[in-house]
Formats: sequence, structure tokens, C-alpha cells
Amino acid sequence: MSHSIFVSDLHLSPERPRIVETFFDFLERTAAQADALYILGDLFDYWVGDDDLDDAFNARGTESLARLTRKGVRVCVMHGNRDFLIGQAFAGRTGAKLIGDPTLLDLHGARTLLMHGDTLCTDDVDYQKFRALARSRKFQEEFLAQPVAARRQRVGQLREINEQAKQAKKPEIMDVTLATVEAVLRQHGFPRLIHGHTHRPARHVHVVDGRECERWVLPDWYERGGYLRCDASGCTAVML
Repeated sequence: MSHSIFVSDLHLSPERPRIVETFFDFLERTAAQADALYILGDLFDYWVGDDDLDDAFNARGTESLARLTRKGVRVCVMHGNRDFLIGQAFAGRTGAKLIGDPTLLDLHGARTLLMHGDTLCTDDVDYQKFRALARSRKFQEEFLAQPVAARRQRVGQLREINEQAKQAKKPEIMDVTLATVEAVLRQHGFPRLIHGHTHRPARHVHVVDGRECERWVLPDWYERGGYLRCDASGCTAVML
């Protein structure tokens, strides 16, 4: 049966070789059987710019996706909060299509909204302020003007600051804000919603203005990995 697969928050990095190999195996065995693979953000733990494509680790990752697209699988990549500097050179190297956040599509007959998920966490005010800064043209131009080595060092510093900040926050602050979810579902015509970011895989049903809306949260790949499989009959969560 024609079907699509969704993943997010893989956070691929050389420091986590087991999960990296799990992902490559997933591409060869599972994703290759699908019509489309949607990566909804944070494919990489960090991405300092497309001029780092020839780094050995990045080159292996992009070639694995290129092999998948050469098999005829449509690959769509959405920016996450770790890899928002992925650009058109990456798309050209892999054959993937970069998609916006959010993206609304007809998925096997069901209106479906795709998001990374970080914009749903509006109670995390400090993060939303940083996100606005990091997505600004001025910030990105200044960052990309630095040598690759300096960018990697800066990313390491930002990751340490982020981890310290997370320790001081209540867990619920870093989850989605219900009112924001309902507003997004209302704005887009009460679709099914698929997103990642929160690392809290689950299926939720929201009743918005009397209409039931399904929301799927994708798992992260820190320990095991998993994906969502959707076809004309609905969606099923699969853990690896």
C-alpha cells in the first residue's frame, strides 16, 4: 500500500555512532519501501552551514539520503532548531526538497499539517526569544561569515548554555502550549497534526470548536529511534 514515513529529532552526530548506523539501516530497509520520507527537523545535532558538506560525517549522511532519492523515494526536509542552516546546496547534494514550517498537505486523502514543533512551545518565552534571534537574517549572515571551525566552537558553547537553561526549567514549560496547538489547528482548518521537537512521542486527540483533531508527536532518536507510518487507512507509530 502507498505510504509515507515521518521522523524527526534524530540529532545525528559522530558522538552517537550506534544511532547513526541505526538511521542508515532504517533508510536502506524501511524508508526505501515508502513513497516519501519526511524529516521534520533536527536531522543533525547541529549544522553550521552548507559549506561544511564535505566534512566526512556530513558527506556520509548526505550520500545516504542521495541513495534513497535515487531509488525514487521522495525526501522532504524541514528545518529544526538545531539544523536551520541547511540550505539549497544540501538539497542539491541529496535530492531532497526543503519544506516550510508549517506545511499543509493532502496526505493519502487526509488534510495533514507538518511542523517541527518548537513554535508550539510558546510558554517557553526565553526559547522563543532566542529562536527569533537565531532565525534573523542579521544573525545568520554574521554567523556564516565566520570560519567553519569558529562556527563549530560557537555551536558547542550554545549547546552548553542551552543544556544549563533546560535544567532550570519545569518540564511542562518545554512541552507544547495547548492553547497554541488549538489555535494552529483552527487556523489551518482542523487538520491532522504531525510534529516532533518535544521528545514526548504520543497520539493526542484535541476537540477544537467541536471538531476532533489528531496530533501525533514523533519520537527522538537518542536511545532507540522510531517513526510514524501513514497511509490511506491512518497512521501507526513504530519504535525501532
